[in-house]
Parts: sequence; C-alpha cells; structure tokens
Amino acid sequence: MVLHRRRIDIWLLAAIIALSLIGLLMVYSASNVIALAEHNDRLYYFKRQLIFLILGYLLMYFIAQMNIIKYQKYAAAVFLFCLVLLLIVLIPGIGIVRGGARSWIGFKGFSIQPSEFIKLGLIGIYAKYLSDNYPDMKKFKNFLMLFSLAVVIFLIVMLQPDFGTGLIIIAAAAVMIYIGGVPLRYFVLILSIGLCGVALLIISAPYRIARIAAFINPWQDPLGSGFQGIQSLFAITPGGLFGHGFNKSMQKHFFLPEPQNDFIFAILLEEFGLLGGVIVMALYFIVIYRSIRIGLSANNNFLLFLCVGIAAALAVQVIINVAVVVGLLPVTGITLPLFSYGGSSLVLTLVSLGVILSASKYRNYDYG
Repeated sequence: MVLHRRRIDIWLLAAIIALSLIGLLMVYSASNVIALAEHNDRLYYFKRQLIFLILGYLLMYFIAQMNIIKYQKYAAAVFLFCLVLLLIVLIPGIGIVRGGARSWIGFKGFSIQPSEFIKLGLIGIYAKYLSDNYPDMKKFKNFLMLFSLAVVIFLIVMLQPDFGTGLIIIAAAAVMIYIGGVPLRYFVLILSIGLCGVALLIISAPYRIARIAAFINPWQDPLGSGFQGIQSLFAITPGGLFGHGFNKSMQKHFFLPEPQNDFIFAILLEEFGLLGGVIVMALYFIVIYRSIRIGLSANNNFLLFLCVGIAAALAVQVIINVAVVVGLLPVTGITLPLFSYGGSSLVLTLVSLGVILSASKYRNYDYG
C-alpha cells in the first residue's frame, strides 16, 4: 500500500505553537506571585516551563521528520518501557509523593510523571494490535483482551492514586476499541460493570466523596473541600467578556491554590475574559479536528488508530479540565495540555503531536 507523501499539516503546527506559547505566557502570569514568595524569583516556574517547552519542540521536530509508520514495529517495546516506569514509581524511596499521590520519579530538582508516558505507550500498542487484527475485532475475546489491558493500567495508575489520568486512559482506550469495529453491545456490558467499579472507587476513598459533595454544594465547606471550586468561580466571573488584562489576576494572589497547574484556565478567563477562553478552545478544536482528519485521510489502519487515539486522549483531558474549572465536574486533578505547568505533561503532549505531524505527511489525500 502506497501513501502519498506531503508536507506536514501547517494548520495543525500553527495551532500547536500558538497554544504552547500562550500557555507559557499564562504560566508566567499565573505563577509569578507564588514564585516570588516561595523561590524569591518571579520567573522560577516560567524558566522551568520554557526549558521543557524547548525540549518538547526539539522532540516534536525530530519525530515529525520520521516515518512514523515504522514505529509500529517498536510499539510493544515502547509500551513495556512505559509500563516499567509506571511500576518503578510505586517503589518507596524512588517514587516522589506530592499532594498525597506517588506519581513522580525525580532527580536533582527535576521529575517525570510516568503516567504521562503510559498514555502514549498504550495508544501505540493498541494501534498496532487493532491494525494487525482489524478483521477479527468483532470477536469478544479480542475486545476483552484489549479492555482488560486498559483496566490493568488503570488499576496500576490508581495505586498512585491518579484517578484523572486513569479516566483519560480508559476513555482513549474505549474510543480506539470502538472505532476498531467492536460491536456496541460489548460496550454496554462493560460500561455497566465500569460504572459499578467507579462507584466503588468513589465510596472507598473519603477524599473522593468530599469532592463529590463539594461539587454538589461547594458552600457546605467553603474553606475545605469546596475551596478550589469557589475560588475558580471567583476568578472566572469578574473576567467578563474581555478580562482584566495580562498579569492582572487577583485570584493568583494566594486565593486560588497553585493557579499555574490544574486551574490555569480560570486565570486565563480572569485576565482575558470569555473572548480569550473562546480563542483558546478554538485552537484546541483545530488541533483535535486536524488530528482526526489526518488519521482518516491516511489509507493505513495503524496511522488511523494512532491519530484518533492521541486526539481522543487530548480531547478528554481538555474537556474534563475545563469542565472542572467552570464547575461542571468535581475536582479531578487533570492538567490542561500545553497550558498547565509541568514538564512531563508538556513534553509528552508535544511528542504525541509530533507523531501526528509525522503521520500528516502520509495522508492519502489533501483535505485542505
């Protein structure tokens, strides 16, 4: 099968660069007050994010130049490497505990989050298996094997615990399995079992119950479990249509906890208003839409599943983060891709998008 080689998708590349640069500026704006208080350096978080952004750009460029179809041969090895990292983080003395979660491996002030690696590793192994076994995916045993793998990874991630990342993994796996041709009735069965499992996970952890209660009525505990949600809304509401202007947020002055992380979108809405939020969401739409179109336009099943899997994971992460920030979902601890402070998330997101940029050179037709 011959694929027509074209230049990389310029619209996708432009949207990626725009999002990441806006995100870098927002990291500075959201963090400079806390950075000055904690590290006596307003640029502390900005400089670290800039280092990871440059590294991410270099890796994205390198991967975009590759023939990503050849990655199919190494998908299993990459997955096993990511799995080993995910298991190592659980070892006491190696895994670093932050905010009650053992999710990082660190060295001299820098750390990586293996759960970010496993997302791409799992998508790769799924893409390989689905493309190799596409005609047989209507068999229940194939569905059960793939879904069981996602559940195992989910349970390992939950040992950290990191419910948000686990949710993204399950959602991306479900999308890939579904487009792989698995009958819908299998999903109905698994969904019923999965909902019972999620309910048990919530009941088994008091802090998750507190988050659900805070979501329903944050004013019941405004200084405790409802604090972040309330402060996020306090940031969003005064922003209005155009916001207060860059670096003029009030909530970053020790009201909204760690504003450079999960709730950075609230600072964006406070400083740039609804218009700024719409522009950023439009850029995310371009990235996700073009990624899916690239997969669909390549006459190659591996590229199809790879691109759609990455796009699904990205879409779920963006939707959950924004929904949490505006009060439509309980707090889950999910970062906003290309925006939130964090090296692992930024670099792995750019690596994933580099994969799609590489795939865009091998699309079968030019869709404009």
